[in-house]
Amino acid sequence: MTNFEFIFRFWTHIVMAYAFTFWACYILLKEYANVSAMRLHFIASERRRPNQFTVLVKNVPPGPDESVSESVEHFFVDNHPDHYLTHQVVCNANKLAQLVKEKKEKQNWLDYYQLKYSRNQSKRPMTKTGFLGLCGKEVDAIDHQTCEIERISKEIAEETKRVKKDPKSFMPAAFVSFKTRWAASVCAQTLQSRNPTVWLTEWAPEPQDVHWDNLAIPYVSLSIRRLIASVAFFFLTLFFMIPITLVQSLANIEDIEKYAPFLKPIIEVPFIKSFIQGFLPGIALKIFLIVLPTILMLISKFEGFLSISSLERRAATRCYIFNFVNVFLVSVIAGTVLQQLKTFLHQSAASNIPTTIGVAIPMKATFFITYIMVDGWVGVAGEILRLKLLVIYHLKNFFMVKTEKDREEAMDPGSIGFNTGEPQIQLYFLLGLVYAVVTPVLLPFILIFFALAYVVFRHQIINVYNQEYESAAAFWPDVHGRIISAMVFSQLILMGLMSTKGAALSTSSLIALPILTIVFHKFCKGRYEPAFIRYPSQEAMMKDTLERAREPNLNLKGYLHNAYIHPVFENEDDEDDISFEKSEQESVLVPTKRQSRRNTPVPNKISGGSSPSLPNVV
Repeated sequence: MTNFEFIFRFWTHIVMAYAFTFWACYILLKEYANVSAMRLHFIASERRRPNQFTVLVKNVPPGPDESVSESVEHFFVDNHPDHYLTHQVVCNANKLAQLVKEKKEKQNWLDYYQLKYSRNQSKRPMTKTGFLGLCGKEVDAIDHQTCEIERISKEIAEETKRVKKDPKSFMPAAFVSFKTRWAASVCAQTLQSRNPTVWLTEWAPEPQDVHWDNLAIPYVSLSIRRLIASVAFFFLTLFFMIPITLVQSLANIEDIEKYAPFLKPIIEVPFIKSFIQGFLPGIALKIFLIVLPTILMLISKFEGFLSISSLERRAATRCYIFNFVNVFLVSVIAGTVLQQLKTFLHQSAASNIPTTIGVAIPMKATFFITYIMVDGWVGVAGEILRLKLLVIYHLKNFFMVKTEKDREEAMDPGSIGFNTGEPQIQLYFLLGLVYAVVTPVLLPFILIFFALAYVVFRHQIINVYNQEYESAAAFWPDVHGRIISAMVFSQLILMGLMSTKGAALSTSSLIALPILTIVFHKFCKGRYEPAFIRYPSQEAMMKDTLERAREPNLNLKGYLHNAYIHPVFENEDDEDDISFEKSEQESVLVPTKRQSRRNTPVPNKISGGSSPSLPNVV
């Protein structure tokens, strides 16, 4: 190969790196502008919702002779005299919620035994009082469950009285509602006191988006909880490297034969050798990652986030970091050769790390092609077939379903789960950006995955899944930031790879790429991100003016009266009335062809305006 050809091949990679970077930045810029415009249009055209008029006030300072409710009322009457409307204090009802849940389970068992007895009245159903009805004294099942329900009902009544009357059950937080959207917007986005640690305000989440269990967590403990969660996530990521490293080392036949020579006759069989090198690492990696989303969601709940959407956003961020470290980096380092890990850990300088990874990445293209087919293609096919959920349904139907209510709950498809789907898709963005210039043969496999995923998930979102909340594209800044970080990482890796080829001039010509990418990210962050963080006062005033013109006699206080009532206070006696009131308060989520009776709010009957136009897809 002549020197001209040698240099030409390097400059081809460099030109393509600049081309991919400029193309990706152009697409991201257009998409950011488009998503932000759709978000503002959605906010301007959506119907009336309780959270538009409500802010969540935290860390209410204790008054000398006042309750939390009185302190909140006096503070906002004094500081927002023309706009304050009403408030609802947050109470610690977690124990009460547990009792209500236990009562529902006992009632379900009672319905089951009564149904069983109605079919065969010759023999009363019997059960044991021990663990799961497997041990202990045998008693009449119907009488036993009836007594248990009566006992729990008394405990619920006592706990309800305690929660409503005991000052210690009220948390220093409240949902405060205002007469206008403009007033709520000003309150949520301004400092309320000279002391910046008290009277903290933020936008209240939608009523169906509130994670009620975390409202009882004291504000002072949130920082400690988040520190503990960060440490736990660090060690989870660190220790997960061990099994994944061992799994990825299986792809190296030479190392297996070296450390286990007695397996050589079996490994050398062509079919087994192909299976070990091709599919075994990808399948094993997928099995290891099955429990990951549940663990990350538990860590996010421990941190104390107050809404389901914020829980999913934090879990999605950590899931992406975990996939980046354990699926990508560990697979690259441990899967090429076992000695590569030793080399990586003993680098004398941090600058050598991109070089080490850059050398390993081209050699792992085959593994990631297999991973895309196993995890991506097969995963999308499994999504449309829903085999996993079908198996879970039949297991529930066989072991847990006792009544028609149980069957309906077992058949509920749930929500799409942004904390799992979105990080997976972004991992494929990372693979595409890394291999676009280094090994372009991987790109057709990723394009096929995105084409299949678009068709399948569009169908699932419209026709299958329930929508728990409306985020109004709040996930997009996180998505944009992770794509930018993937671009910068791919550029650094390309520089490390080029440096191993002795092309100093070619390597130095890539230095401008990460700088330009970071500058582009700063521009997008300053230009478009405020639309995802703040609510324009101009939009709020326009909606208030239109609403006063259309409905001059609107009883807004009655509309917001039970908007943020804790679900456990919806007792059986007034459940229907409260449900009707709440159905009038909650707005329509983005309409789909399928609407669940359990999760999807009924259409708003008293508010005007057009239907929302932005689907909750980011």
